[in-house]
Amino acid sequence: MFTTRPELVGTHGMVASTHWLASGAGMAVLEDGGNAFDAAVAAGFVLQVVEPHLNGPGGEVPVVFAAAGETTPRVLCGQGVAPAAASIGHYRDLGLGLVPGSGLLAATVPGAWDGWLTLLRDYGTKSLRDVLGYAIGYARDGFPMLERASATIGLVAELFREHWTSSAALWLSGGQAPRPGERFRNPKLADTWEWLLAAGEAAGSDREAQIEAARRAWSQGFVAAQVEEFCRTAYRDDSGRDHAGLLTGEDMAGWQASYEDAVTADFGDWTVAKVGAWSQGPVLLQQLLLLEGFADRLSYVDGVPTAETVHLAVECAKLAFADREAWYGDSGDVPLGTLLSREYAEARRGLVGDTASLELRPGSPDGLKAVLAGHVLAGSPVAGEEGGGALGEPTVSRTGAVKGDTVHVDVVDRWGNLVSATPSGGWLQSSPTIPSLGFCLGSRAQMFWLDEGLPNSLAPGKRPRITLSPSLALREGLPALAFGTPGGDQQDQWQLGFWLAHTVGGLNLQEAIDSPMWHTNAFPSSFYPRGWTPGEVVVESRLGAEAIGSLRERGHSVLDSGAWTLGRMSAVARDARDGLLRGAANPRGNQGYAAGR
Repeated sequence: MFTTRPELVGTHGMVASTHWLASGAGMAVLEDGGNAFDAAVAAGFVLQVVEPHLNGPGGEVPVVFAAAGETTPRVLCGQGVAPAAASIGHYRDLGLGLVPGSGLLAATVPGAWDGWLTLLRDYGTKSLRDVLGYAIGYARDGFPMLERASATIGLVAELFREHWTSSAALWLSGGQAPRPGERFRNPKLADTWEWLLAAGEAAGSDREAQIEAARRAWSQGFVAAQVEEFCRTAYRDDSGRDHAGLLTGEDMAGWQASYEDAVTADFGDWTVAKVGAWSQGPVLLQQLLLLEGFADRLSYVDGVPTAETVHLAVECAKLAFADREAWYGDSGDVPLGTLLSREYAEARRGLVGDTASLELRPGSPDGLKAVLAGHVLAGSPVAGEEGGGALGEPTVSRTGAVKGDTVHVDVVDRWGNLVSATPSGGWLQSSPTIPSLGFCLGSRAQMFWLDEGLPNSLAPGKRPRITLSPSLALREGLPALAFGTPGGDQQDQWQLGFWLAHTVGGLNLQEAIDSPMWHTNAFPSSFYPRGWTPGEVVVESRLGAEAIGSLRERGHSVLDSGAWTLGRMSAVARDARDGLLRGAANPRGNQGYAAGR
């Protein structure tokens, strides 16, 4: 099996993320005596600075984790809710059939700050200054601009110049995007963080008291006030028109991050843990349950999946994602127990044939009848087409070109703490920069439907059904593996490919990440303008001409995206038998790295 890098092995700690600077910051925290939670928070804040086209302070973060000595994985929900004024009627009165993919109308309550600080307070050991200092340093002193970040800024430069002038002031120099590799600074963001730190430290020397004060300073102080004032002005969005926002300081003050049990399913000596059905997380479990019945037909040859393996995985993905479309969301009762039952999987498995299916086929758990959004039933543009004048979620195009979208970080420490987090939102291109803060709001509300009565219908105080989907796995009941990837709707398909390569193909973490990836676009996108392409499968060319030809013979519309184009996986692991730690990260895009010793 060809592999691009060695799988890291050590005993002290491992950090794997989508950017080397974040991995380095996380490892520095571990070297300074911090634990995996401290390291994850430090890395998460650095990612907001160095991958600004993929996440930011105005975004969100779901985390799945297992604390040392505990065998029950938990989830931290750092996903904010829709504002109190965000009713379906309001958007319909504006003549909108979808929530725009960018601009202020698409903003939910920013959840990342409170999410990271809540995790630090309850499971970390370091002070807020200890973990936030790395990000402040990069914001104030500068960081090398990524090629993809520069390209993203170039794509929206005209929008910035004509409509989002505060973004132009921050991201353009002389009207042009910064050059790749150029040292870039965001001193206003550094000022905002320093102000929050000062507010926290004014509460005294107690670590938890400082964190609590900094949380309040965000949601009830200067930041919330600036957000509310900024949202009163109308700005251009993906609809091609100008709209003001709905988010208020009261919305921010009324929300806080929360904990819940992870959703799990058992597979032999493995237990896989995911975020609940307010995310797409359970689709990975549904895919694995469906594939159980095809275990004797799944195989890898020299680290490459066979055409049969890819076909079965794609067909099972179509069924699982059709259920996601019909049943997942925060605005209705999700029959998750049935959806994740082996009886239900067995019944659905009969729909998998030897040729590609071209229909969206949600099931009927507990005899319920699936109801889909009118936009889906009426048909929609091909996935990857743009709308309006701005950029919504800059996710994977239908041709397989990765335009970015999100970030990811995994950490394991010598005590056995295991953390997987997928931060996102608040990208520099999601909405105009708030000049007094140095960051912009997110656009996660675009994932709601403007139809009444659906599990994912827009409603005040509800979470959008997000694609962010970190993963954790236990082996023989003990936390053993944390993994995940950016990629929007593709996250739980690329994670499936990694999982199969590791558990079926027998590849180590790095080899499994390097193994050829694939995904299908044969279900509605979660992002504006919500397109999809029945029958389409995107593959890396390293799958091989014979396998690609076999897939086409089975009726799949196959797009060859190139050799190294799909997925940005990271993974860390701990072997309970000998305490050895492992780490690996994605070579695609030349920026993901693992660090450890």
